[in-house]
Formats: sequence, C-alpha cells, structure tokens
Amino acid sequence: MVLVNDVLSQIVQVDRPMTWGTLATVKPYPNFFVVEDVEALKKALDTKGVDEATIVRILSNRSWEQRQLIAKAFQKEYKTDLETLLKKKLSGYLENVMLSLLKSPALSDAQVLRETMKGFGTDEETLIEILVTRSNRELQEIKATYKEEFQKDLEKDILADATGRFQKLLLALLKGQRDVNSNVINYELMEEDAKALHAVATQKKNPDFDAWIPILTERSQNHLCRVFKLYKVYSSSDITETIKKQMKGDDAKAFVALVQSIQNTPEYFADRLHSSMKSLGTDDKSLTRLLVSRCEVDLLSIRAEFRKKYGKSLYSTIRDDTKGDYQCALLGLCRGEDL
Repeated sequence: MVLVNDVLSQIVQVDRPMTWGTLATVKPYPNFFVVEDVEALKKALDTKGVDEATIVRILSNRSWEQRQLIAKAFQKEYKTDLETLLKKKLSGYLENVMLSLLKSPALSDAQVLRETMKGFGTDEETLIEILVTRSNRELQEIKATYKEEFQKDLEKDILADATGRFQKLLLALLKGQRDVNSNVINYELMEEDAKALHAVATQKKNPDFDAWIPILTERSQNHLCRVFKLYKVYSSSDITETIKKQMKGDDAKAFVALVQSIQNTPEYFADRLHSSMKSLGTDDKSLTRLLVSRCEVDLLSIRAEFRKKYGKSLYSTIRDDTKGDYQCALLGLCRGEDL
C-alpha cells in the first residue's frame, strides 16, 4: 500500500500532456489565391504529358479547406469536376495521393473502413487503427458519412464481419463515448479502475476481459494513462505485457493498439508508418493514408517519435522508399528532415 500511495502522490507530476493535435505539417497556405491555383492546375492538366510537379506543388501545400475552395472554383470556372479530371490524367500511387487530399477526413475513413471489410479477408489492423485513434466527434462523422456513402450502417457491417471480444471492442469504440480530458484527477476512480483491470487479469480460469472494454473505451486518455501506471504497481507487469500474455489473435492486436494509442498516439502512428515501409514491398496504401490523415493533425510529433524510436527520420525513410512525383507528394506532406 505504501508503494501505491507513492504512485498516487507522484502521478500528477509524471502525467503525459495530451497536446499533440496542434502539430500539423500542412497548414493553410499564407499566400493563397484560389483563382491562380485553379488556372495553374488547369494548365498543368492540359499540358501534354501532364505537369505532375505543379499539381503536387499546389495540392500538397494547401490545407483541406483551401483544396475544397479550389475544387469548387475549378468546377465553376471549367464546368468540370477536378477529381474526375485527376482520375483521368493521373495514375498509380500519385493519383491515390492527390485524390485522397481532396476527400474529407470522414469520407476517407468511411471508404477505408468499407474496403477493410468487403471481400473475403478483413484488414483488421487498418480497421483497428481508425477506430482506436479517432475522436468522439470524428467517429460520429464517420458513421454518418458511411451511411450516406454506402446506404449501410457501419455498426451492422462490423457485426457481420467481426466476432467475439474483438467485435465487442470495435462496437464500443465506435459509440464514441470517451470522456474528455480534464485537469481534475479522480484518485478514487483511478484506483478503482486499476484494481478492476487487475482483478480480471488475475482470474485463474477464462478471465473476463470483456469487463475491460467499458473502462478502456469510455475513460479519458489522461485518466487511463494514470490507471496504467497504477496497474503496473498492482500487477508488477505492464498492461501491454498482460494483454500479449493472456490474449491471442485479433483480440491481442486490438487491445495492444488501443493501449498504445492511449499512452502515446504519435508513437503508435510512427510504428504504423514504419510497418508500411519495413518490408521488401512498401504498403503504399497505408503510407498514403497515414500521411494524408495526420499531416493536418500531429505529423510533427509523429516525426519526432519516428526519429527517436528508429534512429532515422521519417523524411529520409520515405525518400529512400519511394520515387518520382509520388515521392515528391509524400515528402511535401511530411515537410522536413529531422536530424
């Protein structure tokens, strides 16, 4: 009990601040003139062979709101949809990056989620990635967009595609009921949650890890970071170690990803980016999705975690792993080298 009291007394001092959301690499372009951008894009698309460098320079250097203004003005001026024209003129990975930049975050996520679940095999890791890292508001927008885009309920598709505890965790996350972070520390609830997590983990036969789900999906990130520290005092092992030891398959993947994203969101994304480039064949879909989805959120902090953990900058890794205008587009989103 002395050790527990020591942790409780010190925990406010070691709490990790959740302030990563302001660290975007792509921000509103200061000298933005929509008419000039529209004219330059039309000229680039009409050029024989297509001036891909100009398209990349413009679209990867504007915020999403600015890109939307460009798309609307392009439609008005030339009676042609910019997205349709890009599909016609571009191809391959570069086309995917440019089209992704024109989509709203909610539409991109909805389309990715649909893709992860259709067909014979589910892309569990991407499904987990989106559901464990999006805010309550973002999850509500994704559900509404999914319904509008596919005339289907996302909850029903997850019910049909996943089973068991994995399904229960995904559905709980999708509700978007996580408490907001607060500077007020509820020591009583912290101790209660840590004990509840530990009590389940120490059940000798068939631990009921379903009981973890409300705690891990409804408590705030700050609160859970403190709970995880206290859990280690009670169990003498890290909560991630417990998961890896006592869970298997999709359950283990999902719970580990959830805990990591709660403890250190930028590190979680750094790991995902590293995984997309570490094999002989680059996972270009994942690489593009991750950079586009985080470049206006927290990519600076992800870059820092990547450099710290892997001893090489994200910028250099992308440069060594890609080529051509596709490479220029991704480097434009990444923005800079971390020495």
